[in-house]
Amino acid sequence: MSGGSLKKLMTAVDPAMIVVTTIAEGERAGCLLGFHSQSGISPQHYCFWLSKANHTYRVSLRARYFALHFLTSQDLALAEHFGTQSGEDTDKFSGVDLDPGEKGLPLLRACPHRLVLERLTLLDDGSDHVCLSTRVLSAHGSGIFEPLRFSETVHLDPGHASEERAIQP
Repeated sequence: MSGGSLKKLMTAVDPAMIVVTTIAEGERAGCLLGFHSQSGISPQHYCFWLSKANHTYRVSLRARYFALHFLTSQDLALAEHFGTQSGEDTDKFSGVDLDPGEKGLPLLRACPHRLVLERLTLLDDGSDHVCLSTRVLSAHGSGIFEPLRFSETVHLDPGHASEERAIQP
């Protein structure tokens, strides 16, 4: 399959966008991502992929727990906030309303649709992203949920390009 064909297929899929947050040794991190999927029913497992270029990736190497916040079509500003800045240069949580979460996780108050996860494994196959396989500790959601889609965020310039990854294969 050519790269153009893959891009066409993935554009048609138009995945829901999420913000992942975590904390390790008192250091908070979070970023926007679109690579994620349920990976087990019994037990309940979920996978998500982090860019090696991101500050969140480096913090995740030391983190055990994560929160995935499912963005709604009303959360474009939040997607821009977490998707266009680097945690190396700014505190992404400054000015964002947070709730203290399970396991000390920073939870985005504006995003009630979320999962709290415990890391099981991290898979690095040498690409520009790593896969975190997790166990679902809790799932939260209420009201109507219309997800923010990749096609609504494609115009955002990421805080780092994938070529800036910290560890080259």
